[in-house]
Amino acid sequence: MDDEGFTEWAAGCQRSLLRTAYLLTGDLHRAQDLVQEALIKVALRWSRLRDGNPTAYARKIVVHDNVSWWRRHRETPGAQPDDAVPDEISSDSVTALVVRRALGRLTPGQRAVVVLRHLDDLSERETADVLGVSVGTVKSQNAAALARLRTGAPELLDLTGGPRE
Repeated sequence: MDDEGFTEWAAGCQRSLLRTAYLLTGDLHRAQDLVQEALIKVALRWSRLRDGNPTAYARKIVVHDNVSWWRRHRETPGAQPDDAVPDEISSDSVTALVVRRALGRLTPGQRAVVVLRHLDDLSERETADVLGVSVGTVKSQNAAALARLRTGAPELLDLTGGPRE
């Protein structure tokens, strides 16, 4: 394994992966575990991944491992995450709290789509690839999530200064 190349890559993407994992889970410790497992899995496959897109592979691992964890523990969809916002995730704790509470109102599938599409800025195709679903599913989950957020999370409109319906 090219330790230097892996170390440089891991240092460059770790914060982004942690942010994604945290937004998906609402739990810093679980997010850190997900990222650590993803980095280990990438490290084991580094020789094949280094010339491709190891970050996309790591993100896919984070999402899939989170879904597996959720299924094993039968977490209640839409459960509210803790209100504490770790400093390493966001410097603007008020914004982070509003976003986390809004994300907590979504189903796990909707939450994954919103995090990947709007917060990680992936395309519909990239989001579908990470989630292992069709582009149509990404579009429908995104539309349902945004509709739910419009009606159930008006504080987002206050935060963004958007028009109220």
